[in-house]
Amino acid sequence: MTIRNFMEQSQHDFFMRRALELAAMAEQHNEVPVGAVLVLNDEIIGEGFNQVITLNDPSAHAEAQAIRAAGAAIGNYRLVDTTLYVTLEPCAMCAGLITHARVKTLVFGATDPRTGATGTAIEVINHPSMNHQVEVIGGILADECGDLLRQFFRKRR
Repeated sequence: MTIRNFMEQSQHDFFMRRALELAAMAEQHNEVPVGAVLVLNDEIIGEGFNQVITLNDPSAHAEAQAIRAAGAAIGNYRLVDTTLYVTLEPCAMCAGLITHARVKTLVFGATDPRTGATGTAIEVINHPSMNHQVEVIGGILADECGDLLRQFFRKRR
């Protein structure tokens, strides 16, 4: 591993751990535990967690919450040169949102075999018809992210 790769891995771990903290907040509100952090120049400019039940809003996924907060923080709906960290592979809705917001890099933890839209279940985020391509890095702290979700659903059964 090169020093550059080590630094990138450490940065990914750092921001994914914050996303995990946000996911735990979602769980405290009886929401599916997914958290997201949007970063620009090594600074968090937006963060969120699932709030679909709390807000009675099916679009209030963690990614959407983080993107909305970031857009408000920088005063722009284009989030060029940003990196989005999310504990679960985005769904089709969020993949479209990430693309339209012009997020540069998506870093996610656990894959979602049922609705993952970065190629696990379907390919939305980098579909050839899209006019913006997103760098995708999956599997960062995947075990921790997946364990949080598995424990949540196990408790609900």
